[in-house]
Amino acid sequence: MKVRSSLRSLARQPGAQVIRRGTKVVVINKDNPRSKARQG
Repeated sequence: MKVRSSLRSLARQPGAQVIRRGTKVVVINKDNPRSKARQG
C-alpha cells in the first residue's frame, strides 16, 4: 500500500473505491489489487 498526499489519480481508476477508515482515507481496487493507497 502506498502512502500519498493526494489520491485523486488513483481514485479515478476503473474499479476504485474510496473508503474512510477512521481518520484515514483509503483507496482499494478490486479490479487491480496493486493500486491500493492511503492518504497521509
